[in-house]
Amino acid sequence: MKYVAGVPSPVKHPELVDMVIFRENTEDIYAGIEWKSGSPEAAKIIAFIEKEMGVKKLRFPETSGIGIKPVSEEGSKRLIRAALKYCVEEKRTSLTLVHKGNIMKFTEGAFKTWGYQLAQQEFRNDSITQRESWILGNLESDPGISVEANARLVEPGYDMMTDDQKSAVRKEVEEALNLVPTHGGGKWKKMLMVKDSIADITLQQVLTRADEFDVVATMNLNGDYLSDALAAQVGGIGIAPGANINYVTGHAIFEATHGTAPKYAGLDKVNPGSVILSGAMMFKYMGWHEVHDLIWKGLESAISQKKVTYDFHRLMEGATMLKCSEFGSAIIAAM
Repeated sequence: MKYVAGVPSPVKHPELVDMVIFRENTEDIYAGIEWKSGSPEAAKIIAFIEKEMGVKKLRFPETSGIGIKPVSEEGSKRLIRAALKYCVEEKRTSLTLVHKGNIMKFTEGAFKTWGYQLAQQEFRNDSITQRESWILGNLESDPGISVEANARLVEPGYDMMTDDQKSAVRKEVEEALNLVPTHGGGKWKKMLMVKDSIADITLQQVLTRADEFDVVATMNLNGDYLSDALAAQVGGIGIAPGANINYVTGHAIFEATHGTAPKYAGLDKVNPGSVILSGAMMFKYMGWHEVHDLIWKGLESAISQKKVTYDFHRLMEGATMLKCSEFGSAIIAAM
């Protein structure tokens, strides 16, 4: 998601948006494992979780539809590994793991945990977690700081913790201090920052402090919400590219992020930007960077000249409205 100068936007500083979203798209509640309210299947599942699993939290079991939210270690790590590799290769500054693990501890919380594990195990020389950066930063500000004093700075509620919780934080500090030879002395400041953010606050902060986000890795539902929210800031889904990539096998499909919009079929009217930029992504993925750059140059130039399709025209003063095909020609002419 990247802002193109001149595109109408509902926010004051859309130019701060320059993010890449890695969205897992085979798991989560989008897996489609659900049963209709009142169906025999739903009744069977409800009876099992109540009688066999001891679940008491179903408020209205007789009328509840039931769904299952699978989040696997393999699927999560495959996605996060791809995001980390992309960050390193493209020299991005940060990777944010977006989740709702404070509530869904064993699904979305596990996604976050697996992400940090992966960064520390497979990308140790290239990355630093946010909490590790705090610990090393505290040491660099005060070389004589004790482990416990450092722990208090990392966890403001340290003194209210149980002994076991305090011990865990001190252990975390000690493990981070072991990174001093490779990451200390400010070297961590040039490394990829790996951090996490709760999903609901993320949706607020991409509006209020978009420049604090670079690459995002998240699950299916969160990614759906987040990609559309970001697209709105940079001009809408009509200009938002997308891709489905298996970074293990290399197979990839590049497509617009919007739907088919059948009511516009054959009208030569809608903005082709999403599909065109998805094609640009494809060329970059294939290693044809010159073509990727030329397509972006043509699109940016056409929009800067206010030669746009109807969706932008109705929001821009002094713009020339073009048909879909004419907008494509304007992009080609500006390459």
